[in-house]
Amino acid sequence: MNINRNKIEEVLAASKLNDLIHKKEEEEKQCKTILIILAVIGTIAAVAAIAYAVYCFLTPDYLEDFEEDFEDDFDDDFFNEDDQA
Repeated sequence: MNINRNKIEEVLAASKLNDLIHKKEEEEKQCKTILIILAVIGTIAAVAAIAYAVYCFLTPDYLEDFEEDFEDDFDDDFFNEDDQA
C-alpha cells in the first residue's frame, strides 16, 4: 500500500511539474507573439517615416516661388515718411 501511495505522489508531482512547464511555455509564446507584433508595427512606422521624408525632400516648394513674386511689388516706398511719424 505504501508503494502505491509513493507512486501516486510521484505521478502527481510529475503532473504538477508538467503543468508548470507548459504554463511557462505558453507565457513565452505569448511574449514572442507580442514582440513580433510590435516589431511589425515598428517596421511599418519606420518605412512610413522614410517615405514621408523622401516625399518632403523631393517635392518642390511652391510657396517659396509664390512669395518671391510678391516681394518686388510691395516695396517700403509705399508709405510716406510723414505717415510713419
